[in-house]
Amino acid sequence: MGMVGGGRGAFIGAVHRMAANLDGKIELIAGCFSSDPEKSKLSGQDFFLDPSRVYSSYEEMAAKESVLPVGERIDFVSIVARNDLHYKVAKAFLEAGIHVICEKPLAFSLEEGKKLREVVQQSGMVFALTHNYTGYPMVKEARAMVQQGKLGRILKVVAEYPQGYAITALKEQADGAISNWRMDPSVSGVSNCIGDIGTHAENLAHYISGLELEEVAAELNTFIPGRTLDDDGSMLVRYKGGARGVIYASQISTGDENNLNIRIYGTEASLEWHQEHPNELIVKFAEQPRQVWRRGNSYNGPEAAKYTRTPFGHPEAFIEAFANIYVAASEAITDAILGNPAPIAGYDFPTIEDGITGMAFIEAAVKSSKNNSAWTKLES
Repeated sequence: MGMVGGGRGAFIGAVHRMAANLDGKIELIAGCFSSDPEKSKLSGQDFFLDPSRVYSSYEEMAAKESVLPVGERIDFVSIVARNDLHYKVAKAFLEAGIHVICEKPLAFSLEEGKKLREVVQQSGMVFALTHNYTGYPMVKEARAMVQQGKLGRILKVVAEYPQGYAITALKEQADGAISNWRMDPSVSGVSNCIGDIGTHAENLAHYISGLELEEVAAELNTFIPGRTLDDDGSMLVRYKGGARGVIYASQISTGDENNLNIRIYGTEASLEWHQEHPNELIVKFAEQPRQVWRRGNSYNGPEAAKYTRTPFGHPEAFIEAFANIYVAASEAITDAILGNPAPIAGYDFPTIEDGITGMAFIEAAVKSSKNNSAWTKLES
């Protein structure tokens, strides 16, 4: 693999490197780790890379890697740069014949996302989006239960992603400065909170339930003085087919750490999963005691078992979930390199279409909020 972004001091870059390396099948051999050539060079030294494979720009990296022989050049690039660079970087590598794994959100805007979809389709390359929460084994177990009809008809979905880390900014004197790049609309796009974590809640709801979003009624808020983008949002959603939902995302929920959770209610049963307790899936019934299913047990289905690494009683969590995205994407990339046909069931990772839905969700939520929370349909 190669990497763009994620140099010294970057949290998410380190997460991606650990996840990719977890199963010993992917090796980092090249990168452009910063827009600052010197920082990129020093980051390459941190990762013990050949200096000739550490680049000063992503354009140089795509051009030089693409002319190396297969087996020597990178097979794919992992893009962990800021939102405003996703489209440009992905386009450069896809057009150079290099597969792509990209951080979410897909792009700076829905318009950019649609352009990138065209590039992906024209290139024929593998494109994976790291909605990492879909990688947890018990999330896959939940999805399988829905697909097998164990919940009956889905009536209601409630997905929440409260964080409290930004609340400390309220104690600081507001001076109008933007201390977080995600709050800068020229870099992040039209949304901070919904673009950063709200899309995770939306994608998790879609992944498990299989439901397609139709429209949204949103109220987005900015509680921290001096900021122009949202740090909180509450959304009612309507799904195609009649199901209804609630999506809530917040970075000012005091005391919450990373409390992503989801509840899916069907006519026969319901499911509940909490990211901070990821090895457990709660299954609830109208006239039976609730059940707690745990990862790594013999009663788990093949969907969860495939992505489980350790026996029961040995917790698996965040890095492993990220690694499962890399595992699934690497299967598709390997098949593409070897010319193998794709499996009938396809590959289990978020795609360009998930990214398009995420961008449409962000922009519909922003538009709705600006229009007094009016119901707003998603563009496709």
